[in-house]
Amino acid sequence: MTVDFTLPSALEAHEPPEARGRTRDGVRLLVSRRAGGAVSHHEFRDLPTLLDPGDLLVVNTSATLPAAVRLDRISVHFSTPVPGEDDRLWLVELRRIAGKASHPYTGGCPGEWIPLPGGTTLTLVERHTARLWRARLSTDVVPYLRRHGTPIRYGYVRRDWPAAAYQTAFAHDRSTGSAEMPSAGRPFTPELVTELVSRGVLIAPITLHTGVASPEAHEPPYAERYRVPEPTAALVEHVRARGRRVIAVGTTAVRALETAVDASGRVRPSSGWTEHVVTPESGVRAVDGLLTGLHEPASSHLRMLTAIAGRDLLAATYAAALAERYLWHEFGDLNLIM
Repeated sequence: MTVDFTLPSALEAHEPPEARGRTRDGVRLLVSRRAGGAVSHHEFRDLPTLLDPGDLLVVNTSATLPAAVRLDRISVHFSTPVPGEDDRLWLVELRRIAGKASHPYTGGCPGEWIPLPGGTTLTLVERHTARLWRARLSTDVVPYLRRHGTPIRYGYVRRDWPAAAYQTAFAHDRSTGSAEMPSAGRPFTPELVTELVSRGVLIAPITLHTGVASPEAHEPPYAERYRVPEPTAALVEHVRARGRRVIAVGTTAVRALETAVDASGRVRPSSGWTEHVVTPESGVRAVDGLLTGLHEPASSHLRMLTAIAGRDLLAATYAAALAERYLWHEFGDLNLIM
């Protein structure tokens, strides 16, 4: 069991912090410490003072794709390619546009084709889940999205924001990317990264390309592409051997690292597709902490957070976040669980 709470709509971040008069690193940071169960309040720019020299931050370098293509009544959210040799076969979600919001669209049938902007056609092949379709685009997907797509947004974000608002300081490989932003990395600025490094905090990359979320269904994550490079795996083991902390920046980094743990508990270089789901039952073996956003009630991410924090500390954390009116979602505030 994870924490149970009701999220007031007033605590949903409706726009980037820059539109609220804050800098990227000026969002709030709620720190939860499993030792003693302490919860404290900070700004994100305080992060360098909360870490020790030799601690390791593992960051996701995936760039964010403009993965939504909108028509008059339907929006197509491109999630992930289907593993195989056909780069044009992707998992997609169809969503019905209703005013400024969208909702899952349950229509469609195999063989149906949907004309998209730019003279391109999307053909529905078969259902993958109740929500997702396997579908084939008539041209290469990523270049098409860069020409005609917009970043995915849900109803709590009330207007479109430019693609730059959805990129993190760590986004590197732009040949492909994530359907939705690895948002725990968003508050980092080049200046903050410089301060972290100057204080002896280590930073290492992994890549995990996220698929679409399921804000209505709260489904567990499905297979996603990832890579833990050899230098990162070696650095994780080096840090752990010296008694320092490995802190994942985002649930995506946790998923990649925990996928790369071998039977002996060591992190090894690894790449491919991961279906690993971190739960309180499976636990965590590679990380000592997590920097993450605040997640919705019933979100599968809360099970991962319970595995890291324990239920009591997580309940105290979310009670404090609600009482102090922290903001949720990708443009909201952050939580550091140690």
